Amino acid sequence: MATREELHRLVDELPEAELDAARSLLDDLRNGMDDDTLTPEELAEIERGREAIRRGEYITMEEYRRQRGL
Repeated sequence: MATREELHRLVDELPEAELDAARSLLDDLRNGMDDDTLTPEELAEIERGREAIRRGEYITMEEYRRQRGL
């Protein structure tokens, strides 16, 4: 199966609740988003998030969804 066809199939199989996230990711890819397009503030925020994860300050996606009733 061609890559484009496979992507269409995967999108068709996504749960409705995941479509906005998928669209955002695909928009980023289409627009060529990479680290060069991030501001220094955005890079600092990413690093703060990584540090929090290293300290164990995170929840799983399952817990996030449960907390929000998804």
